[in-house]
Amino acid sequence: MRARCLWTVAILVAGAVGAQHEMADRTDEEIVASAEAAAPAAVGADATVIDVAGDGSIRVVREGTNGFTCMADNPATPGPDPMCADANAMEWIGAWIAHQTPPPGKIGFMYMLVGGTDASNTDPWATAPSGDNHWIQTGPHVMIVGAAEALAAYPRDADPDTSVPYVMWPGTPYEHLMVPVQ
Repeated sequence: MRARCLWTVAILVAGAVGAQHEMADRTDEEIVASAEAAAPAAVGADATVIDVAGDGSIRVVREGTNGFTCMADNPATPGPDPMCADANAMEWIGAWIAHQTPPPGKIGFMYMLVGGTDASNTDPWATAPSGDNHWIQTGPHVMIVGAAEALAAYPRDADPDTSVPYVMWPGTPYEHLMVPVQ
């Protein structure tokens, strides 16, 4: 399972987002500090921290004990994007990247407390703004994935108010709850 989760993150960073994640000029301490910043201190301190290269290869910088995997900010993306995800969220990410249906019955949780690289709110695979993909600005937030049946009470607008909880990628198999934390 751990290998699948790490492979998923490599694809996410190197392929699906289209960015090159080069950490060769960062020390392990800098990578850990950036990755830990994505989550509350108690989560980040015990998470596995990985370093993802531009070719998708992964180096485990630090083994964790709490089931979360964190990665540092990708300097090639336009905004801050360190993240931490639990095992279920890592499986959800893998399904999204592979354009497959997310695993049923597995609710996952992700932290992006530094913020996130801006994204389309309607196209799960958009890599740049266009006239019709509803690019949004995201600040610090958490995400709940794999719980589509519980999202009916939340706004599903293509251009949401990102200062309140809303559904990202509504109407797709990858819709998930974005919860700002500011």
